[in-house]
Amino acid sequence: MAEIAIEATEVPAQLPNMRVAVLGAGKMGGILLQAFLKENLFSPDRIHATVGHAERALALSTQWGVDVGTDNLAAVRQADLILVGVKPFQVPDLIAEIRPALTREKAIVSFAASVKTRAIEEAAGMEIAVIRAMPNTPSALGAGVAALCRGRFVSDEKMDLAHRIFETVGRTVVVDEKHMDAVTGLSGSGPAYVYIIIEALAEAGVKVGLPRDIATLLAAQTAYGSAKMVLETGYHPALLKDAVTTPAGCTIDGILELEEGGLRVALIKAVMRATERAKQLAAG
Repeated sequence: MAEIAIEATEVPAQLPNMRVAVLGAGKMGGILLQAFLKENLFSPDRIHATVGHAERALALSTQWGVDVGTDNLAAVRQADLILVGVKPFQVPDLIAEIRPALTREKAIVSFAASVKTRAIEEAAGMEIAVIRAMPNTPSALGAGVAALCRGRFVSDEKMDLAHRIFETVGRTVVVDEKHMDAVTGLSGSGPAYVYIIIEALAEAGVKVGLPRDIATLLAAQTAYGSAKMVLETGYHPALLKDAVTTPAGCTIDGILELEEGGLRVALIKAVMRATERAKQLAAG
């Protein structure tokens, strides 16, 4: 059967006039940039990104169809919104580098872990809007969550813009900046804890006779489905747990082993330790 030619129609971007610079289009910066393109949030010709090496810039520019270079200052001169995705220790030098192109009308969204909004404001040397974000790695599949906190000079309009940015890769919550280290310890580091749980469940499946690939699928889909139940029903996890736990059944015996093994306490302590480490990094 002959293929039917369909004329493509170009859909306007949701924010066609907004100019964006992604400084440090590495792991999370690259995830966000690709989400912008997929969700058609910004016009590709108004997105400017930077990386550390010219060869990498050329490859990414070809791959993504946007301007990717190595000149941070040039990218910021062309931007209304500046996303900072470099490593935390690189932030002070980066802000000093782009400072000549900063104005009070622009906004900075930083997802550099542990770098406070006030530090960026002071480095910029002006009353500029700074929003701090802590996304996590499931953002790569649009299933992430990002906590946002606002600096001293952030308008509601710019905060709404930050929500739209991170809603392209998942859900968003707003917290006071004093809670950002706790966010790092919970949802920032949390995927690693969940992967360990999935791995352990899969190993248990193998122990009781299941093929490894089936055990892994069962464990991962069970974790996914359970999280979906919490998010979409709005029920407390304890209530959902009780719905699975029938009197004198199998589940209560398994829960007893988990309680005796200290799983609950171990997870709480993991979040506490990661939070303390985030505080140490923030303190320098």
